[in-house]
Amino acid sequence: MQQIALVAGGAGFIGANLCDRLLRDGARVICIDNFQTGRAENLRAFEGERAFEFIERDVIDELPEHLSDAGLTHIYNLACAASPPHYQADPEHTMLTNVLGTRNLLRLAEQTGARFLLSSTSEVYGDPEVHPQTEDYRGAVSCTGPRACYDEGKRAAETLAFDFFRARRADVRVARLFNTYGPKMRCDDGRVISNVICQALAGDDITIYGDGSQSRSFCFIDDMIDALTGLMHSEQAAGIPVNLGNPDEWTVNRLADLIVAMTGSPSRIIHHPLPVDDPKRRRPDITRAQALLGWQPVTDLRRGLGETIKWFEEEHNRVALPLYAGAAIAVAAE
Repeated sequence: MQQIALVAGGAGFIGANLCDRLLRDGARVICIDNFQTGRAENLRAFEGERAFEFIERDVIDELPEHLSDAGLTHIYNLACAASPPHYQADPEHTMLTNVLGTRNLLRLAEQTGARFLLSSTSEVYGDPEVHPQTEDYRGAVSCTGPRACYDEGKRAAETLAFDFFRARRADVRVARLFNTYGPKMRCDDGRVISNVICQALAGDDITIYGDGSQSRSFCFIDDMIDALTGLMHSEQAAGIPVNLGNPDEWTVNRLADLIVAMTGSPSRIIHHPLPVDDPKRRRPDITRAQALLGWQPVTDLRRGLGETIKWFEEEHNRVALPLYAGAAIAVAAE
């Protein structure tokens, strides 16, 4: 039977890469996005593809009626701005996307019998007091800080998903995504890899927030798409959270030095104050993903960065736009 997948947030970085993989695997794909952070350019490759349908809609709003009769088999919920400058720009919308949007999509899963996957986040662990982070760790999250709209929004989305699962209203999978990078990122998304690459290619000063000793673990997009599709189709992973990410830990300083070397950039590194509630260390324990999915990332950082740098160079040449907008984006390492 052909897979008919709804991808909410499908015009975004991860969503567009997921749509591409599903189409290549022979699925019919329905993409829904409001273009808050997604880009029409990410969908250009699917123009004329008969197995692809795009709906411009905010998942907070009532979903199109025809989706109930579309024969959906799978629903991927990736609908939410995922970087601090974007989700903090409209914190109310961020919270509602995670709560109302997730509820709307879960109800659609309930109506259609489609399996539902929630794209959650390592942000549910907050600034962790346990390292590396396992799925059993309950986190150290501020419910009053500037990141709470996203952190607490995703925690609430998980609550909804697990309540639907316990009530047997939906067949649920929950992925806790750690830092992910690769082609189709935006230069202005506030993530450290896209920031540093675009600044390096433009020859601008490279902004590092804090002293650069904070660490992250970076997963290449192809590996993440393998993990997401594997989780969706896993029978063993129903109703439990699963960390997805690369456990290879890098400091921001070390990452910036590597990108400068790979691009041959003359850029200087300058430091700005660390944003409020920014985690000092972030590294996934992926034991559960390895056991349930037989998955672990295979792309080393140098190779992944090489592909990402090449994509940004080609994107710059294609659209003839500045590589970096020059805005002082107050985020350290997302």
